[in-house]
Amino acid sequence: MRQLTRPTQPTTTRDERSPSATVAGDAALLAEVVALRTENEQLGRAMATRAVIDQARGMVMALAPCSGDRAWDLLVEVSQHCNIKLRVVAEALVATTHDEPLPAPIGRELRLALRRVHATDRA
Repeated sequence: MRQLTRPTQPTTTRDERSPSATVAGDAALLAEVVALRTENEQLGRAMATRAVIDQARGMVMALAPCSGDRAWDLLVEVSQHCNIKLRVVAEALVATTHDEPLPAPIGRELRLALRRVHATDRA
């Protein structure tokens, strides 16, 4: 995470600086503010999606049964085989608790992945 750097005290006041120096300083500050706002929005989205992914991991852990890391790997595997974002796979799996049907490609890949987990456990 970035930290704001505190500018050193200028030896001249803002009014005494040249207009080009003021514009350049304002542009740099504006760029930093925009970058920080973007990062803040991304972190907010990540935190919001993390909860649903953790819920889906818990569901997989109950279905398999397996560790949290193995459940994560399984969800990533399903996501990659379906070419669907992990967040969307997790949302679809969690939605089944509200009587929503699991999309066919996700259901197919999830069944295959769960079979592989069970086969590995038996071996």
